[in-house]
Amino acid sequence: MSVDMVELSVTTPQPVKPAGIPQKNRVFLDFFWDLAKPDQEVRLKALENLIKYLRTNDQADELEYSLKRLVDGLAHTREAARPGFSLALGQVLGAFKHISLQRILDQIKEKHNLQTVKKKLIRNAAFGNLFGVLALHQSGRISETPQVVLGCVELLQRLGPHRQHLKDLPTQTMTDILNEIPEEVFEEVLLSALQTDLASAFRTPEQLQLLLVALRRFPRTLRPKKLKKLLGFSTIINADNIPKLTEVLKMAAQSSKKDCVLPPVVLDLLKLSLKEDSFQLFWDHAIIKGMLLKESLGPTHYLSFRLLGSALPLLSEAQLKEVLSGEVMAYYAEHVASSQKGSRFKLAPEMEAYVLAFLQGCQDADRQLAVMVAFSLLSSNGYLVMPPTWRVVQHLQPEAVLQYVEWLKKMFLQPQLDKLLDLSARKQKGDKDVKEQKENSIFSLRRWVVSRLCSIIDNHQVKKQEDLVMDVARFIFFHAFFGVKKASQDIEETLGKLSIPLDNRIRGPLVSSFFGLLLSLHNMPLDKDPAEGEATPNRRRVLGITVDGTLWIYHMAQYAQLLLSQPKCAQRSTPFTPEQRQAWDSMRESVANLKKSEKKGPTPGSAVFQQLFLLVGLHLFKAPEELVDIMKDLQSCVDVALEKNAKKKKKPAKEEEPEWVDVMVEILLSLLSQPSRHIRLVCKTVFSSICPDVTKTSLTAILDVLDPEKDEEDGALVVSIDDKAQNKNADEEDDDDDDEMQGNKSDESDDDSDEAMEEDEEEEDDEEDEDDDDDEGEIAEGTVDQHFRMELMKVLHGQNALATGEDGSSDEEMDDDAMMALDKGLATLFSEHKKNAEAKRDEKTKIQKEKTLVRDFKIKVLDLVEVFLARQAGSPLVLCLVEPLLTIINRGMSSGSDQQEQDFLRRVADIFRNQLCRSKVYCRTAGDREGELHDLLDKLMTKTLKLSDSTVCLYYFSASLYVVKVLRGAPPAEAKEEQTAGGAAAQDLSFMGNVDLDRVSAIFQGALSHFMGKRKSPLSAQMFTDLFTKFPVLCVKLLDTIVQHITSGVRVHQQGQACMLMLRAMQLREVQKLLSGAPWTELCATVLGQLAASLQRVGTAENKEVKEKLLKALELSQFVVRSVHRLKLAVDLEPLQEVLQSLTSSITFKKSGKLEDTYWAVMKLFGVQKPKVEKTKPDKEADLPQGPKKKKKGFLPETKKRKKRDNPILEPAAAVAEAGQATSSFSPGADKGHVKKKRDKKTKQKRPADGAAASQANPAKKSKTTQSESKTAKKKKKPKQQQQKQKEGGGQM
Repeated sequence: MSVDMVELSVTTPQPVKPAGIPQKNRVFLDFFWDLAKPDQEVRLKALENLIKYLRTNDQADELEYSLKRLVDGLAHTREAARPGFSLALGQVLGAFKHISLQRILDQIKEKHNLQTVKKKLIRNAAFGNLFGVLALHQSGRISETPQVVLGCVELLQRLGPHRQHLKDLPTQTMTDILNEIPEEVFEEVLLSALQTDLASAFRTPEQLQLLLVALRRFPRTLRPKKLKKLLGFSTIINADNIPKLTEVLKMAAQSSKKDCVLPPVVLDLLKLSLKEDSFQLFWDHAIIKGMLLKESLGPTHYLSFRLLGSALPLLSEAQLKEVLSGEVMAYYAEHVASSQKGSRFKLAPEMEAYVLAFLQGCQDADRQLAVMVAFSLLSSNGYLVMPPTWRVVQHLQPEAVLQYVEWLKKMFLQPQLDKLLDLSARKQKGDKDVKEQKENSIFSLRRWVVSRLCSIIDNHQVKKQEDLVMDVARFIFFHAFFGVKKASQDIEETLGKLSIPLDNRIRGPLVSSFFGLLLSLHNMPLDKDPAEGEATPNRRRVLGITVDGTLWIYHMAQYAQLLLSQPKCAQRSTPFTPEQRQAWDSMRESVANLKKSEKKGPTPGSAVFQQLFLLVGLHLFKAPEELVDIMKDLQSCVDVALEKNAKKKKKPAKEEEPEWVDVMVEILLSLLSQPSRHIRLVCKTVFSSICPDVTKTSLTAILDVLDPEKDEEDGALVVSIDDKAQNKNADEEDDDDDDEMQGNKSDESDDDSDEAMEEDEEEEDDEEDEDDDDDEGEIAEGTVDQHFRMELMKVLHGQNALATGEDGSSDEEMDDDAMMALDKGLATLFSEHKKNAEAKRDEKTKIQKEKTLVRDFKIKVLDLVEVFLARQAGSPLVLCLVEPLLTIINRGMSSGSDQQEQDFLRRVADIFRNQLCRSKVYCRTAGDREGELHDLLDKLMTKTLKLSDSTVCLYYFSASLYVVKVLRGAPPAEAKEEQTAGGAAAQDLSFMGNVDLDRVSAIFQGALSHFMGKRKSPLSAQMFTDLFTKFPVLCVKLLDTIVQHITSGVRVHQQGQACMLMLRAMQLREVQKLLSGAPWTELCATVLGQLAASLQRVGTAENKEVKEKLLKALELSQFVVRSVHRLKLAVDLEPLQEVLQSLTSSITFKKSGKLEDTYWAVMKLFGVQKPKVEKTKPDKEADLPQGPKKKKKGFLPETKKRKKRDNPILEPAAAVAEAGQATSSFSPGADKGHVKKKRDKKTKQKRPADGAAASQANPAKKSKTTQSESKTAKKKKKPKQQQQKQKEGGGQM
């Protein structure tokens, strides 16, 4: 048998390739493999390479082979491969024009014949035919051969019964073919073939799409007469076909449900209705009645909304007004209102894209206006649903913007609720409900109109003139603070009549909107300069002025004066008192004086003071009581400031600081308490202009506000905590910040604002109820105060309601009068306790709000500190900021962790670290303050060593380095000149300015000793590394201390840190230059001695800290030894070498690869190479486990196993029988050798290396076999069978 096998292996012939198949190389065949891969990029790359290869080689056999492979791949079982082969076939047919398309079509029909293919491959064959037609279509040559077009269409028609696999892809492919062929080919070849498909156009959306494409592409062939003969009617859209069209539209809506797109057949129907002049019929009956009214909210509604958006560019102005005021828009408004709640499907972004595309492509202002007005009228339950800020307005034509603004103003003056598109308005309600709903709707409409007007002005992309901007600002200002008393031609706003008077609720939003608009005007850029024409891109844009150079806010002040000067026409809603009117007039006078001084000559800060005067003056209309006194102080300060500036010009020798700056800073702090972002920006600008004149008193006033210790003292003075004013300020600040900074973007859900307010009120009530419940729960749990307990005991004792053991009294002995008196007393007591609990809760809420306001005020005051550091970083006053800012950081780390507190602390830390300590500009004239700065340094370092938080310690240490930098000052000019001329070698490295080296070195030496000698020190090695880098002279002074702690560190960790610091210090080039020569040699010798002593103490390096210390010591040793060798220093290296050689006996390099590499890198410097370790293959038998360590599945644990019993002593005959029993389980006719191999294989798999261990491995199995052996021994067997089995057993042994 083995001989036969050898003969077969020798005589096996190689497979002979049939003739006719060319020998292909691997590169060529890989193209087809890549075409079948799922990655699209790989397929496209393979297609490109295949065409390039075929063009380059130009081999006919390879081209034929490629066509065959591509045709075969059209029916590939892998879905991702079919499009790849189809695209490749189309591109090959397009690249090689000589290939006959008819031949390829015949190959496709023959290869993927649906009649002869197996049943399980019908689906693949159907896809093969479809993708084959797609390949012919993609070749771009199909229109050249009409017969191929006819063959493709007939093949697609035969695929119709396989709709369960292909769905509507064959019909869509026929539609694509119709879009490519000329009308002559359609009339001569395809018309007769497509009659059946065209006649059944109303069955599916795809078949209707085929008919619509044929009508659009071949109008001459499919004339009305031909259409009537073919379909039975000359027009597609008529009253008889509306039900059929509606069903087709519903099918299209369901098919596009997941894609969220408008099916092309729907838009083609709309275009056809416009062409056939049947748009009204189609829209009213097919869309509104068929898709909206008869269907619930779902795909049919969404299809109608998308069709509305797509139809905007196609409709005339009259059709737009008709459609946009109908049922579709009303249902869309309901959808927008309902989709705002929860995570529901929102169609609003799609509609916004439709409107945006329409406005971009439409140049007709009337049509644009019709669309904007219609969408502005969408409402639900009386509230407008569109957001006030809508970015599509930036594409309106200037004329359309003007007309739209006029319409908005008219809607504000004369609200027309009957024109709102609101489905809920059709529901019947009571008279009371209707009246209340009408008032709320008018309020919501007017507030929305004002927000929309502000958003138009705030959007700088909107094309608008300055007259329009001023008109909107005047309109909002007038209705916020004035009312019409008599019409006047001089005041345009008095000509508009209010059909419904303004209520008090609308005044607040109007005031907030006006000051938000004022901020927008303050930031409005001037795109064109009248003197220079177009603004250059690199030139800084001018903000807040008109073309003539006048401030926008000045124009508003002039308009306010016009209204105040004509009280017969315009009446102030809250008239000024004589004192307030005098403040207004004095403000105008001060602004006029500043303008006059500007004409005489440039006055520093004049424009800024004008802006501040005007802003405070306009805020007099909002809060006159708070700003009258501020206005008076401001006027006196500005007058004194201008006088002082004039005196400085005349008498420059006088250096006395003006006191007006202190008052001005107090005024700015008072203004910052106002909830206005505009005031905040102007205050920053004003403070920036007066920064050069700021005194220490002024800076102290700012720092006192930020001081945490003075919160309780000055908090009430800075911020008023009146409940009414507090709520008002909070609301105004929210409106001001949101509306001004984000252009009213926060009003996106303005339609539900009142509902949201009601919900908030309900939530507040619920919270109060919960608080009451909590109070009651506290009473029930017994967690009441001792005073209440005593009062309760008094009431009970007074009525003898407490039972005692002596008298044996009980509640049953009390009469009715006593019980009533007891109930009354208890009711009074608990009522008072509840009032006290509510008062405590209100006080707690009040304190929390107060803290929030104070913290917000402090965040604003930080603006002034930031401005001062930016403008006066070189002033000696900056040193006054160091300790207060550190105090704030230290207190903030241990205080509350709410978000506002974290933001405040984060900003303080950023200002301190980046704008103070890391600033390139610092005070360099501190020569007369040496003692004060040294004391400050000593104080800071003392505080640093007492801290427990390392994060705060880092800020204190940075402040100490900043003080040293100020003391050092700038290097002398001579040194700079030498540096530039001769390079860095001539730089005076030892320059330290006014630094007392001995005192400063002692300070940092104490800090270093604290770091090395304390187990829990807030200092870190990185702090000293920064010190060494910035001040190498101080680094040299500290080297002795570092060297000492290499061996005397309190812990192993500190000793390692000392090695690391020593390495960083010695690596600095400045330190090497300062210690060049004998000092460097002495330092290296000292360091090597300390390293040798430190390494001798290293025991077994099993601890992580010991390993880290050893690694850092080795790194330092490597650097020092290299330095000794490189500079050829006279330093003895033998002690270190001996210690290093002895380390191998106490250290085992296991997995610490870096430690081992560093050690041998040091030893290499001594000429000792790392020994090579020969790699030996591990002994598999020795590595085998002695026993199964893991518990095998299905085996009992040791505690559950039955104990092993002693085997009985068997007689020799029984032993022979037992041996024969081992083979009795096999069939008598089985092959002996086969059985033996099988048994050996099983035992070989389960037997461990050690036989003894193997016998103990599976005691369960052993006990099982023992039991089976005992059973077999007890059985009686025939003598012949026993003898036969004994022979078999003996033969196997």
